[in-house]
Amino acid sequence: MMKKAILSISVVIFLATSAFAQKPINRLTLDEVIQLAKDQSPQAILAKHRFRASYWQYRTYKAEYLPSIRMTTSPLSYNRSLTSRLNENGSYQNIEVNQNNSNLSFELSQNIGLTGGRLFVNTSLDRSDDFKNDSVYYKSVPYQIGFIQPITGYNELRWNKKIEPIRYEEAKRNYLQSVENISMDASRLFFDLILAQQNLKTAKLNYANSDTLYKIAKGRYNIGTIAENELLQMQLSFLNSGSDVSDAEVDLQLKKSKIKSYLGLNDEYDLELIIPTETPQTNVIYDEVLNLAKTNTPKALEFTRQLIEADRDVAKARSERGFNADLKVNYGINRDAELLQNTYKNYNDLQTINVTLSIPILDWGLGKGKVKMAKSNREVIKATVDQAMIDFEQDIFLKVMQFNRQDDQVALSAKSDTIAQMRYNVTKERFLIGKIDVLDLNVAQTERDAAKQRFINTLSNFWQFYYNMRRLTLYDFDKKKPLEMDFELLLK
Repeated sequence: MMKKAILSISVVIFLATSAFAQKPINRLTLDEVIQLAKDQSPQAILAKHRFRASYWQYRTYKAEYLPSIRMTTSPLSYNRSLTSRLNENGSYQNIEVNQNNSNLSFELSQNIGLTGGRLFVNTSLDRSDDFKNDSVYYKSVPYQIGFIQPITGYNELRWNKKIEPIRYEEAKRNYLQSVENISMDASRLFFDLILAQQNLKTAKLNYANSDTLYKIAKGRYNIGTIAENELLQMQLSFLNSGSDVSDAEVDLQLKKSKIKSYLGLNDEYDLELIIPTETPQTNVIYDEVLNLAKTNTPKALEFTRQLIEADRDVAKARSERGFNADLKVNYGINRDAELLQNTYKNYNDLQTINVTLSIPILDWGLGKGKVKMAKSNREVIKATVDQAMIDFEQDIFLKVMQFNRQDDQVALSAKSDTIAQMRYNVTKERFLIGKIDVLDLNVAQTERDAAKQRFINTLSNFWQFYYNMRRLTLYDFDKKKPLEMDFELLLK
């Protein structure tokens, strides 16, 4: 009695502990898993930061066309040394220098995108302290207006105006594609776990069935209605089914950990997924998909940008090859005096005109070679883009063919799953009444399990192709409109 009591108490404690340790179950659908992946997965966070980097690159380009104000100061430039001075009689005399120079200036500048020049307005004040002679000297430039213009040079602002808006729009579309890539990855992990759940369920069912059938086979063997090899076959099936349960449990935990890691979920909740019962009824037409892909995806923008960049490189190489000239024009007023207030009276005009010429005399074909290289690279890029466009169209064609087959594949695999289950049920009943042997039963069980796995894999393939089609076209086939995103929210 004491042993029974202790055993009963141990069982109760074990069951209570197991119940207490069991985690609450978080049941999720495919849509919920994909939304979680879009909101909090590491890949989603990475995609957001990549877009933000592209946004700030675009903002930097825009800022080049806006006025800028800069302050420049040198509060301390002290010099104490000996310097030589030439006297009238031709001799040199060493003179001690003990002074400090300081200055402060403000400049307002504006880039001119059309010409590549720069317009500026500045004001400055300089002070010189001569400690040896105990004197102070001031120089002021109340205002100075100037213009700097490359005459025959390379206009980087004009090329940036062509390239940077395309690059930013490309970044937007790349982000949308990243979101669809996340959907593809999430759906793949979703169905991996669904398959693991189903495999464990099937393994437990097979284990229970094998246990029952093995007991029946032992009874039949004892009365001599089956041979020993059939009994051994049933015993082997029973042992294998037990091993399958253990393997399925390990695989289930592995798949759970993978999807939890991807979704950024903690271990406070267990995870159970709900298999989707419906799929979108969507057939697509190649010409429409190809047009959507060319219109919406970043590929077309990438090709266009690469061609413009190749033309830019040729223009830059040409500008660096031959004659170059820069023009700088200044006009303003200035004054110097020993008293600060006097530097802002009775101004003098300040006018300068500088023309800088750069003419290569002998460069051993360096400039010509750079131009040839840039032109050759442009032809390579053109050929690469043309081939990439052909490959892109062929890839779209294959994807459309594969996607349009998915509805039929899902329907066929679902029907095969139903038939395989019915066949197994009939075979099991026939085995129980002794009409067939154990080998036929094992074949029916194997085919039933394979049909169930094939159905889940077919569902997984459907959703992979579905989100891949969205990724290729950036188009929502359910709502019949392009994919959209509030990019302002990504910048907060």
